[in-house]
Amino acid sequence: MKLFAGIFSVSILFASCGTTEKATTDVVAESFDFASEQLKYALSEIDSIRDNLTTEQREKMIFTPRNIQPDGTLRLVASRDWCSGFFPGELWYMYEFTGDDYWKEKACEYTAPIEREKTNGGTHDMGFKVYCSFGNGYRLTGDSTYRDIILESAKTLTTRYKDKVGCIRSWDHNRDKWECPVIIDNMMNLELLYWAFKETGDSTYYNIATNHALTTMKNHFRDDYSSYHVVDYDTVTGNVINKHTHQGYAHESAWSRGQAWGLYGYTMCFRETKKPEFLQQAKKISDFIFNNKNMPEDLVPYWDYDAPAIPDEPRDASAAAVAACALYELSMYDHDNAAIHKERADKIVESLSEAYRANLKGDHGFLLLHSVGSGNSKSEMDVPIIYADYYFLEALLKKQKLEHSGTALL
Repeated sequence: MKLFAGIFSVSILFASCGTTEKATTDVVAESFDFASEQLKYALSEIDSIRDNLTTEQREKMIFTPRNIQPDGTLRLVASRDWCSGFFPGELWYMYEFTGDDYWKEKACEYTAPIEREKTNGGTHDMGFKVYCSFGNGYRLTGDSTYRDIILESAKTLTTRYKDKVGCIRSWDHNRDKWECPVIIDNMMNLELLYWAFKETGDSTYYNIATNHALTTMKNHFRDDYSSYHVVDYDTVTGNVINKHTHQGYAHESAWSRGQAWGLYGYTMCFRETKKPEFLQQAKKISDFIFNNKNMPEDLVPYWDYDAPAIPDEPRDASAAAVAACALYELSMYDHDNAAIHKERADKIVESLSEAYRANLKGDHGFLLLHSVGSGNSKSEMDVPIIYADYYFLEALLKKQKLEHSGTALL
């Protein structure tokens, strides 16, 4: 990949490349135009399925899309599913871009069912579920009811913090396999706690989030800055019991979405704490990802960087979309490499919009094809998955804001 020579600030780079700015801005507008048509189709598909739900499904309050099943049907999930916040989050992003109250009304409708999760202490995914939905809603509307729900959710999340370990416990399942599993994905839920700290001034939220990030940085990463997926801890001593990669190819492999979670998470943690070690960690993770010998030219990775059948392995558009979001923000902090981070993010957005897009008014209204949920268990293999769409829209918004306002912060 050709990189910009020399060290330029982002603002100077954009000012000197007017034709590039116009072209990239068009990618954002055109992608949101597509998303508008596609999400309206998705809403009609959801309505059609919900009209035919069984009594059992209605009792489970199934309402929001997650993926397309192997038989081609649309899978809807309830609020307890870790993916429940992404579709309402997409609708909020549509409202943010368009200002159209239609999207606000739909976002409110699909956000409301997630309120019941605010006291669900059996999950670490409070950020994914509540902050992606109510968090975006509060940011865009200032609704004090939303604020109260988010704060209660943050308080609930803190109950999973294990002081001896210095981390928030992730899964409660497979207790015969793990004592206190912590997954790299959990870095994404820390933003909820940092938000709660800023809202309340209660340092408990800040300390838990920062301790979790520091402990994860110490134990999840290898010498090359690739990460394990799961680190299991002894809750009495705080010692590491084992290190696994549950959703990747093998325990010692580099699961691509896990690497993207880490990149996004440590970039965000630097924003919230200004701790230089978090910025350094984000930079090193980025180096691992984009200097990896198995990274394809279009910068959309295989589902695992060490998957055995590369180049015939499935790609993971979700990992690419998450990484693009992180890179736009990282370009604000890593000034020496700002242009490189921006160029890579732009390449990902271009690749996703050109080669990974779903069929208009097809594929049940998803935006992107070719994501992988858990390749190790052959689950959600090479299908549209809702979080790929969510982070794709987030990347587009960050791109537009960075180019127009000099900040990627939404």
